Amino acid sequence: MGVEVISYEKALRVLELISTGFSLSFVFLSLLVVLGRKIEVYLHSNQLIKQDSDGVNEATTIFTEIQSVEIGKTYKASLYCCFYVLFLQIVVLCYNGIYLIQGGKGINLEPLILPTSQGLSWLVLSFSVHNCRVKPLEKFPLLIRLWWIVSFIICLSTLYADGMEIGIEGSKHLNSHLVANLASTPVLGFLCFVGLRGVSGIEIVRGSDLQEPLLVEEDAGCLKVTAYSDAGVFSLATLSWLNSLLAIGARRPLELRDIPLLAPKDRSKFNYKIVNSNWEKLKSENQPSLGWALFRSFWKEAAKNAVFAGLYTLVSYVGPYMISDFVDYLGGIETFPHEGYVLAGVFFVAKLMETLTTRQWYLGVDILGMHVRSALTAMVYQKGLRLSSSSKQSHTSGEIVNYMAVDVQRVGDYAWYLHDIWMLPMQIILALAILYKSVGIACIATLIATILSIVITIPLAQVQELYQDKLMAAKDDRMRKTSECLRNMRILKSQAWEDRYRRRLEEMRSVEFRWLKKALYSQAFITFFFWSSPIFVAAVTFGTSMLIGRQLTAGGVLSALATFRILQEPLRNFPDLVSMMAQTKVSLDRITGFLQEEELQEDATIVLQRGVSNVAIEVKDGEFRWDPSVPRPTLSGIEVKVNRGMRVAVCGGVGSGKSSFLSCILGEIPKVSGEVKICGSAAYVSQSSWIQSGNIEENILFGNPKDKAKYKNVLHACSLKRDLELFSHGDQTIIGDRGINLSGGQKQRVQLARALYQDADIYLLDDPFSAVDAHTGSELFTEYILTALATKTVVYVTHQIEFLPAADLILVLKEGQIIQAGKYDDLLQAGTDFNTLVSAHQEAIEAMDIYNHSSEESDENDPLDRPIHMGKKCESVGSSMDRMAKVPTEGPSRSDLKAIKEKKKAKRSRKKQLVQEEERERGKISMKIYFSYMAAAYKGLLVPLIIIAQTLFQVLQIASNWWMAWANPQTDGDSARVSSIVLIGVYMALAFGSSWFIFVRAVLVATFGLAAAQKLFMKMLINVFRAPMSFFDSTPAGRILNRVSVDQSVVDLDIPFRLGGFASTTIQLLGIVGVMTQVTWQVLLLVVPMAIACLWMQKYYMASSRELVRIVSIQKSPIINLFGESIAGAATIRGFGQEKRFMKRNLYLLDCFARPFFCSIAAIEWLCLRMELLSTFVFAFCLVLLVSFPRKAIDPSMAGLAVTYGLQLNARLSRWILSFCKLENKIISIERIHQYCHIPSEAPPIIEACRPPPLWPEEGNIEIIDLKVRYKENLPVVLRGVTCAFPGGKKIGIVGRTGSGKSTLIQVLFRLIEPESGRIIIDNIDISSIGLHDLRSRLSIIPQDPTLFEGTIRGNLDPLEEHSDQEVWEALDKSQLGDVVREKELKLDAPVLENGDNWSVGQRQLVSLGRALLKQARILVLDEATASVDSATDNLIQKIIRTEFKDCTVCTIAHRIPTVIDSDLVLVLSDGQVAEFDSPGRLLEDKFSMFYKLVTEYSSRSSGIPDC
Repeated sequence: MGVEVISYEKALRVLELISTGFSLSFVFLSLLVVLGRKIEVYLHSNQLIKQDSDGVNEATTIFTEIQSVEIGKTYKASLYCCFYVLFLQIVVLCYNGIYLIQGGKGINLEPLILPTSQGLSWLVLSFSVHNCRVKPLEKFPLLIRLWWIVSFIICLSTLYADGMEIGIEGSKHLNSHLVANLASTPVLGFLCFVGLRGVSGIEIVRGSDLQEPLLVEEDAGCLKVTAYSDAGVFSLATLSWLNSLLAIGARRPLELRDIPLLAPKDRSKFNYKIVNSNWEKLKSENQPSLGWALFRSFWKEAAKNAVFAGLYTLVSYVGPYMISDFVDYLGGIETFPHEGYVLAGVFFVAKLMETLTTRQWYLGVDILGMHVRSALTAMVYQKGLRLSSSSKQSHTSGEIVNYMAVDVQRVGDYAWYLHDIWMLPMQIILALAILYKSVGIACIATLIATILSIVITIPLAQVQELYQDKLMAAKDDRMRKTSECLRNMRILKSQAWEDRYRRRLEEMRSVEFRWLKKALYSQAFITFFFWSSPIFVAAVTFGTSMLIGRQLTAGGVLSALATFRILQEPLRNFPDLVSMMAQTKVSLDRITGFLQEEELQEDATIVLQRGVSNVAIEVKDGEFRWDPSVPRPTLSGIEVKVNRGMRVAVCGGVGSGKSSFLSCILGEIPKVSGEVKICGSAAYVSQSSWIQSGNIEENILFGNPKDKAKYKNVLHACSLKRDLELFSHGDQTIIGDRGINLSGGQKQRVQLARALYQDADIYLLDDPFSAVDAHTGSELFTEYILTALATKTVVYVTHQIEFLPAADLILVLKEGQIIQAGKYDDLLQAGTDFNTLVSAHQEAIEAMDIYNHSSEESDENDPLDRPIHMGKKCESVGSSMDRMAKVPTEGPSRSDLKAIKEKKKAKRSRKKQLVQEEERERGKISMKIYFSYMAAAYKGLLVPLIIIAQTLFQVLQIASNWWMAWANPQTDGDSARVSSIVLIGVYMALAFGSSWFIFVRAVLVATFGLAAAQKLFMKMLINVFRAPMSFFDSTPAGRILNRVSVDQSVVDLDIPFRLGGFASTTIQLLGIVGVMTQVTWQVLLLVVPMAIACLWMQKYYMASSRELVRIVSIQKSPIINLFGESIAGAATIRGFGQEKRFMKRNLYLLDCFARPFFCSIAAIEWLCLRMELLSTFVFAFCLVLLVSFPRKAIDPSMAGLAVTYGLQLNARLSRWILSFCKLENKIISIERIHQYCHIPSEAPPIIEACRPPPLWPEEGNIEIIDLKVRYKENLPVVLRGVTCAFPGGKKIGIVGRTGSGKSTLIQVLFRLIEPESGRIIIDNIDISSIGLHDLRSRLSIIPQDPTLFEGTIRGNLDPLEEHSDQEVWEALDKSQLGDVVREKELKLDAPVLENGDNWSVGQRQLVSLGRALLKQARILVLDEATASVDSATDNLIQKIIRTEFKDCTVCTIAHRIPTVIDSDLVLVLSDGQVAEFDSPGRLLEDKFSMFYKLVTEYSSRSSGIPDC
């Protein structure tokens, strides 16, 4: 029998050795496989870099084929089985370890070898199986299957040997290995079966290219709603509903289409409706409180969070309450059997509850904040669409963007602090109860000290609120000016003013920076005060306890210290709470003030249903005023009646009130008295083109479904067909910010097409023909107004007299009154003001000197010369230009088929568009970004000082706690090791010494953050202002504003404290682990694998989190962009009645932002939960070790200290990971600013080696040689080899069809676009060889789009302050604005609102003329400078230019032929090439010249006007 036992024991020993060897071999092989794969990936990526010419990664292509991954039950069961076996091995390891410690007969590690090796192998195996899901595999790898089969065989063999031994020896042979084997046999049997079968249970659904969505923006892949909406209790508690998204993120970078839709109750529309309805109710009750409206809307959500917050507070105090009992137990006082294990169990359950409730509470407040932000953003947007004109004056678009980007964000963030108000008293009460147990009546001193700490914060909070107010006001001012500069960058660069405006922004930033500095340093002082307050409270408590003669014990002191540490958090957060309450109140007041601003009068215009009346428009005794403070009304005594189907023309001088007249019909201008009625729907075309970002087709359809036949007719009527053929993407061409890549005429015609496609009843057109050439204008009038709108009611403002005879009614306005009304002939006979307008036009026509000649000749030869009579359809035939513009109507032509092909190409790839999707980095954030930020302030010298200060703080904190635990007696009977005076003296020295270092750290962090933020801002600002014009053409302003507002705010206020917080949490965590391992080194057995698991999970999480945060940042820009666009085009949106559609679009964009944001916050909680669970298990293991040690083997006070610190482990660990992740997420703001710090710059402003002479150019000769230009490398050529010479001092007229390249030529002259090839030489100097400032400051331009900056008239005429008031007045008088400005109360300081909204377009154009008169450059360019003024003013301007610039080279682009007919030379451009270049007389001699045809067209247009 004995021999048999020995043989079975040997067999078991051999099996154990085989098992150990096999386990370690498996781990080693796994590591080799991982290493091999890494090398293979590295080599493969290098090979791809060499081979990949298209820039498409093969791996990406493979991933795009995988449409979805379905996880089967087999896989799930296999994974759970692996973790189950791993758990069994850990239990055996812990049991054997405790048994060895309790045995105390010397340490024999042999029983630990097998479970350690097996635990390690099953850990590797479990993560390998999990990896099969991350990188989907339909079959398990061979190594895993082999391990499962061998493990099952070894298990059966071991069981057989154990069974035989039990049969011989009986129950003596029972041990932990045998029990574990028995428990794992069925599981290993299942795994063996799966290993033999090989199938993993993961199904990969692959899709072909045909199933891929054509456009990324369509988000076809994100039709499923988030699993959160219907997740079970376990899934919600463990946040496992997020697993599928994180698995995708681990495989490849996430895209927006991967992110599921929000549940209906989380969407913007749902929350907006609730808040808006409560706000309206409160307004109707005369109690407009936005805070109360939010409370009514979300109180249930807040109450649910309050339950979790309350539970968290209760369970967090269980640990401190029980520490003294635990220390007593270790000191030998046992009140009941197994008390130690029961205490350990209670500690564990309390920490587990704390972990689960914290995560649910935090996720809840994040979701609540998201709901509040969505609702308020939507409300601010809706209000922006309804603002009256007077309200718009006090809230610029930059300010409204700030309400949305900053104030709404702050109100949403307050959700984090919502429960602190009631939790703080609750925490103080619980703390006092525990302290009463530990220090007795001395707890009253604790209460007094706590209240004192809180009271001192009130003045600090008030100071903080003041600084925040000032900071926000300064930020508003800077954002407003930044927004204005970005909008008008073209004019700043062409006038060489960009340095001046950049310095102005720098001055505004310095004001903002001054308040930022005060805010951050006051925050540093508050940080010091609140790290000191728990120390102060502790010192007061212990001191009082000693004074009243109560003996302190180690357990009581440790219990008190643990309580103070928990109390430290709410006390430290109290200043944040007070500061946040102050900030939130400021933001709520700002938003409330905005939401209560005056809206457009709802009854300003009475809209009747179509067909109710025969009168389309009726205004009775109307008086209207833009500015209520001005006594003189804008319009007065307006009496108009327009029948259905009538054509009404509105004319008058500059500033007579023509645009205001259209505004009064639309209800845009505040009505003082009278009545306005319209019957049917209206469409409005504004004078200044408003184009949305998007493609041309979207701008024309404007939210309506596409009807191909109707769409084609609209393109024909608006003469757009030819233009679209010139674009490589046709109507799918994406338009840049504010239509930047379209010419003025093209923008105007897109607007007209948009109006026509709406098929409205009434059309209100504000000077629609000013921006187009004579030919296109004539064709538009014929095809658009006379033909397409033949049956509609049309009211059109115009300065072109030739379009007046076709009107049924002409209204002549002067000084806001209709002074004449009637038909053309009747008004001519009546004389007065109308006669003056017509006479000015006739004078211009006669100046052409070919009027009679052309009318005689062309009557015979050219059918174009028929007079335009009311109601007749004119035929556009005869000329070659006409034939080019003709639209074929039969069958699809080759160009149509080509356009269709282009559309398909455009849908598949938008790489060649001017405006691209916003760029984002992918993958891990480069360490360069961290280093560049750290080096931005004092070359990184402060970073080591911050770390040293934090380390010294932590060391002194631990030393002070250790001192109190060591120096006090262990139990009530023991004597103290030192006297009371020494005890409290040393404690206070150590504790207050530590708080001094925290002050040093806080000041250093603030100093570092301020210096780094300022350096980054200045670098970004300089780079943006030095960027070429192509950057602004292709980058929507919203993207740049997002960086200078949201991202810069993060860098200013967030990142320095995040970085300091991460350093402090890291050092604290190291301190906790150090204290625990000092007492129980065995904890390291779990700490090391826990650290590895934490790092793996953090890496797994960060793969998704980084991309989610990047997507969140990108999804913010479209919201800001839509805000800016909608506010600029609010009149057009309202004119078309499209407010609902735009509101819907805003809600959709808010949801696109909320989707990744929601997943991002949930992912943080997902990670923290797992981190905290791991640390909770480590803490439980430490407790079990302490209980299992033999009594007196360890100092109870030191064990108690380890438990005190261990209680913080889970919170500190999750905070460490969280602070790192949040830091990395916030660092993305630096990454985004970094992108704009490295924009390729345009040429230098000054090249010292090549500076032109001071008086250059003296002659003004311009020589253009073989000039070829394209807007962007991958876009088509716009100018194709232009060669010509402009002699100095001559007047050059530049004409051509819209889109022929006229404005592009001027942009190249100013080097706003650099030519692809060719040269421009001015007075023998190649302009490409000198600096941009030297070039642009010597040239002068009056641009096509007149631009005024917010400020004063003087500041607009002379922003560089180079001229005296006398010179400014002279310029104003010459530009016909002197009298208008003298009438203003403030004269030269008369205010100019944002975009110059309080000045008419014509007046703005005259201000531009005034600038040119002041500058007196040798070369003057007029780019459609007189398009927005009437003929009389145009003639006057031409006379001024002929007089004032008689010795200058004047290049005039004009669509009005009289403007260029008296030029010395005329350049005719066609399709980017020189068609003709000669004197007007020579060109007119050739009856086949294009110029002759243009002049004939213009003359014929006017030939129907009778002589006056």
